[in-house]
Amino acid sequence: MSDLPTVKPSSPSTAPPPPTPLRCILGSGVAGGLAFMIWQLTQSIAISFARTPIVSDNRIVVRMSTAIRTLVVGMSAMGTGIFALACVGLLGLALQTLLTKSSEDVKE
Repeated sequence: MSDLPTVKPSSPSTAPPPPTPLRCILGSGVAGGLAFMIWQLTQSIAISFARTPIVSDNRIVVRMSTAIRTLVVGMSAMGTGIFALACVGLLGLALQTLLTKSSEDVKE
């Protein structure tokens, strides 16, 4: 058992840099762009499903198809919401870092 290699702890100097307003705004732009693109995809999926009727006499097939369509549109909408919330959160973080930096400058 003494032949096992030891794991070295990571050094504290490799910590990520603190967030800056510019990085937050750029990340917010990326998240907002992705949210917009996913929303466009969600709309096109929903329109495609609405235009294409389910053709079957089998009741189970109709119900399963409806459930799967709802699941696909719902998952896409959830992705939109997640990226939109990330966009809003990053904008809030940018505002917070701006306000904290400006209040620290005033104190000095």
